[in-house]
Order: sequence, then C-alpha cells, then structure tokens
Amino acid sequence: MRIYPEKIQAHLKQQLLPIYYVSGDEPLQLQETCDAIRIACREQGCEDREVLYVEKSFDWHELLSSSANMSLFGGRKLIELRMPSAKPGDAGSKALVQYVEQANSDDILLIISNKMEAASKRSKWFKALDQAGATIQVWPIEANQLGNWINQRLKNVGLNASREGIDMLCERVEGNLLAAAQEIEKLRLTVEGDTVDTETISQAVADNARYNLFSLVDKALMGNARDSLKMLHGLRAEGTEATVVLWALSREIRSLYQCRDQLDQGQPPNSVFQTNRIWDNRKTLVGNALKRLDLKTLSGLLSLATLTDHCIKGMIREEPWQKLSDLTLGLSGIQLGINDS
Repeated sequence: MRIYPEKIQAHLKQQLLPIYYVSGDEPLQLQETCDAIRIACREQGCEDREVLYVEKSFDWHELLSSSANMSLFGGRKLIELRMPSAKPGDAGSKALVQYVEQANSDDILLIISNKMEAASKRSKWFKALDQAGATIQVWPIEANQLGNWINQRLKNVGLNASREGIDMLCERVEGNLLAAAQEIEKLRLTVEGDTVDTETISQAVADNARYNLFSLVDKALMGNARDSLKMLHGLRAEGTEATVVLWALSREIRSLYQCRDQLDQGQPPNSVFQTNRIWDNRKTLVGNALKRLDLKTLSGLLSLATLTDHCIKGMIREEPWQKLSDLTLGLSGIQLGINDS
C-alpha cells in the first residue's frame, strides 16, 4: 500500500499495519512521518522499541531473531530498521522477504532509509513490504509549492501572514523545511496575537542571523574557515543539536558531490544546477566552491559525515563536535588528510 506523507495521520487513525517503510532525503517530513508512526504504535500497545542499524557488518539474522523474540514486557514491540540506503543487498533482500513471511503478527516493523531509486521498486523485497504493509516516499517540496506549505504550517500553529511575509520566509529558508519549521516555531513563541507581518519576520531573521546554520554553510562555501568555525561554536553554545548541524553540512556536501560528478562527466553547469535544484542566488557561491573541491575530497567528506553520525549516535566514542569542526574546515577547503576509504 502506498501512502503519501500528508495522509499518514488520517491513515493511522483508521488502522495500524504490521510494516511501514519510509524513505526519502527530506529530513523534516521523514522525521514527522516516523514520529507519527511511533506515537500510533505506543497508543496501540507497543511497549518496547528496538532499533537496528544496518552497517557493513550488520547480521540480517538480527532482524529475524528480533521478530521471533518476545518483547521485554511481553506485549507488542516496535522494531526500527535504519538503512543508510534503499539497497539492502542480497542478504538483506532475502531477510526482508523472510521477515514478511514469518513475522510476529503482534510486532510492528518501521524501516527508514534514504531516497529510493526506481530500480528498488521493482525488487522482490520492496514488493513484499508494499503488499504486507505500507510504503511512504518523502519528496522535497518544490520551490513553487513552498509558499503554500509555509502558509499551511503557519495556520496550523494559529498564525496568519501576508503574501509578502510568506515570500520572505521562502527566500530565507531556500527550500529547507526544517529551517522553515524552526522559523515558524520561533514566530509562534514570540509573536503577540495571530498576525505576522514582514517587519516581525525580518526582525526574527535578524535576531538569528549571527549563528544561523545557513550562514555557517555559506561561509564554508566561501572558503572562510575562520568565520564558519566561529558560527559552529556559536551554534553549539546556543544549544543546537549536533544532528541538525550534521544534516545541514551533509546536505550541502552531497549536493556538491552530485554536481561535481555531473560536471566531471561533461554536463553543462546550468543543466547541473537545475537538476540539483541550486537556486539562482546561490549559483555563484556553489560554483566557486566546486572549483575548490574535487570529487575525491567530497567523497572523503561524505565518509567523514558518516563517521560523525556514528559519533553522535554513540556507536564510536569520539567527540562529535570535533568531527563537525573537521567537516566545516573540509567544506571550507582546508585539507584534512581524509579519504573515501
């Protein structure tokens, strides 16, 4: 069963399926969709939750044994399987099909992965999951849809804004829904009454400009390592979660990697920027960064981002903020001696 992210709440009020597979690269919608499923599971008696991370050494029998084992509290259990990609490999494909065939009917399986390619939809494991439960693909909001999304989000928290105010927010967040949600939440907490004008939005933006995530990324893209590190330290002092900073840096690095790869294959810059949704006002900034960062360097930064994610999750006992500093320096063009191995 295919379900759109915006329909998940209505679906969960009617039923709770044994399997949910949520995929995509848009973090806010991915998080909120998964949170809705988790809440529904708790309300339906899933007292225990087990999280499995699919790494290179992951044993897929863990998934099957987790389903076979009784919950710690003897009731229903939510099993979360977090895959870095929508390509589980031969062992994973067989295990997922076997899970569907022999799953404990009381348990709920929530699979979370990055964006799914078209080929995966034709696979046996995907068809088995789709038939036994629900598959939910999260897509980025297009530029021409962002205004309506922001307007609805404002209304959901009891606020109204003019067209000019909504356009200002659109320009501010440049398609980043997580940033938009944060700005709207800040407005909800600070605005008196239910009307938001452009002056209020402008002031809110100015108050947060000094140590903003996007300013950090932009300074790094400019090659300004000193100011980008200063902003990183400011974000940490303000209590910003390392996960959010990692998301912003990783998102930019992945985009640069895709652009650099396509440029190296001989594709024209305008076509590459359009394919990768690089806004007009960022083309010069991104273009200059691409002149400084080659594919090998960007691949190494992606590996470092994965290592940083492991540090944040406690899988590696190293300081995640130091890794974030290294990522920031690397994006700024400082050679770190990293590689993609």
